[in-house]
Amino acid sequence: MLRLLIRTSARTDLVKHCRLLSPMPVVQVSDRSLLHQESLPKLPVPPLKQTCARYLALLEPLISEEEMAHTCKLMDEFLQPGGVGERLQKSLERRARKTENWLSDWWMQSAYLDSRMPVAVYSSPGVVLPKMHFQDRQGQMRFAAKLIAGVLDFKKLIDSKTLPVEYLGGKPLCMDQYYQVLSSCRIPGPKRDSVVNYATGKTPSTHITVVHNFQFFVLDVYNSDGSPLTVDQIYVQLEKIWNTSLQTNKEPVGILTSNHRNTWGKAYNNLIKDKTNKESVRAIQKSIFTVSLDAPMPRVSDEMYHNKVAAQMLHGGGSRWNSGNRWFDKTLQFIVGEDGSCGLTYEHAPAEGPPIVFLVDHVVDYMKRTEMVRTPMIPLSMPLKLRFNITPEIKKDIEKAKQNMNIMVHDLDVRVLNFSQYGRKFPKSHKLSPDAFIQMALQLAYYRMYETCCPSNESASLRMFKLGRTEAIRSTTTESFQFTKAMDDPSKNNIEKAALLKNAIKVHREHTYKAIHGQAIDRHMLGLKMVAIEDLTSLPEIFMDTSFAVASHFNLYTSQVGSKTDCVMCFGPLVPDGYGVCYNPMDDHINFAVTAFNSCEETNATKLSKFLTDALLDMKNLLDQVTEDQ
Repeated sequence: MLRLLIRTSARTDLVKHCRLLSPMPVVQVSDRSLLHQESLPKLPVPPLKQTCARYLALLEPLISEEEMAHTCKLMDEFLQPGGVGERLQKSLERRARKTENWLSDWWMQSAYLDSRMPVAVYSSPGVVLPKMHFQDRQGQMRFAAKLIAGVLDFKKLIDSKTLPVEYLGGKPLCMDQYYQVLSSCRIPGPKRDSVVNYATGKTPSTHITVVHNFQFFVLDVYNSDGSPLTVDQIYVQLEKIWNTSLQTNKEPVGILTSNHRNTWGKAYNNLIKDKTNKESVRAIQKSIFTVSLDAPMPRVSDEMYHNKVAAQMLHGGGSRWNSGNRWFDKTLQFIVGEDGSCGLTYEHAPAEGPPIVFLVDHVVDYMKRTEMVRTPMIPLSMPLKLRFNITPEIKKDIEKAKQNMNIMVHDLDVRVLNFSQYGRKFPKSHKLSPDAFIQMALQLAYYRMYETCCPSNESASLRMFKLGRTEAIRSTTTESFQFTKAMDDPSKNNIEKAALLKNAIKVHREHTYKAIHGQAIDRHMLGLKMVAIEDLTSLPEIFMDTSFAVASHFNLYTSQVGSKTDCVMCFGPLVPDGYGVCYNPMDDHINFAVTAFNSCEETNATKLSKFLTDALLDMKNLLDQVTEDQ
């Protein structure tokens, strides 16, 4: 068998390197920070009858009268006094009393770790930062060095527990997710994955992983006294990495992480049978974060540039480009291209978007105020190149992963829409919620495309509660459906249309309020279902009902990720015939990313983007005209 053998000394070097990482400075833990976390309320379990009534209400615009009659009958059975619904509710309430958060473990398990789809495209979001003006490797290295220093500056807040507490509506939010994004990694399993965090313990990680030309390097980012490397020190180390990894004919081991999770789980076990490979993989997993130094992408028109970069952040562009320059299991992975494109992708299991965006804003601010300061150079050891022994079996796994990634790349359609006609200031000027306004524009765009509405999901934060993750805001309501039907109805005048729009926005705001206060329906229904799976021999019929499958099939899967930075976040659709829509409303423009699968004939990201543009313009014109007429 042909093997790419490495010297024993290199393996010994790696073991030494990972053991002798520079000691971290002693940090003072903020008592205030700990007290804040302890004082947060627990996530409530909503009343059963309230959730069931709201569930039936959300079905109204989505199913036929016959289907509704059948579902109402099943719901009556479910809610019978002393029946299965009450039993499940009591079990859930018991769990809520005994645990810090009755939902968080179940959510991470069902939404992420149990999923067998690839994390690239299907789970991990991408973030596109504004294009940088560098066009060469020196510019790439300088930018990457500043970026790394910025993340280490953010890490100081985490290590000292001095991160400022965020508030929503005057209430403090859970900050736990901020402590999960650094030094953590997803680990593939044969049936279920896990997430390991290496930030705590006796020897917290002091290195990052840098990838260039598919080759991985351990870069120690702290001096022996525990101080972080300066920007110019990091730059010198990156130059060494770049010069050592000029060959591009290396096997892209990282592309294995983009595979279907069962396939990757088997390949992973095969990969780490070899001691050298296992030590290299562990070094990547334990690193604080990863930085991918990407080769330039093929040139495209200015119009197509943003689409191409967004796709690059999601999947790397395919096996011929940068998809092998990743370790998709790493929670936080920054991407810096030689052509000025930059951003990141993050593995979603440990955290939602807001902590990532806060980190991005912090790093961008840091980079603006940081100049390259020449400091006395202390000789630094060469960053350690991680070695992999590639057996014929591993080579076969890599080839299969390349093929699967290329299929994914060709299947995903990404369209970035920089809507420049107005931003969040316009709806605010009419005393309307910008988020609800954008959601109604999405409802109108979808209705105009398909002449019907669909189940829609907008993510809401449950961080008012201890260890809170997300809840779903149901954007499709009877009121939103009435508005979308009326908008192009010639028999309705503008005052009626504007009233229907404002009413739909009002209802969306009410749903948002309920969601962030733990009174929405989706997570409660999930909890009841999970209790049933654990406690009962068979699922109650309400969960086997066609209506439940319809309500859970989110053709519009959306999220607002507000950032100070003019960035674009993107993610793939949740269902094969659906759309992923992420938006960042700035004062005078809105950044959208719309995704769909090319393999579905019914969906078209470009077309939905056009309908969305028209909807936003028409809604503005409607409100302007009504204001003028008054």
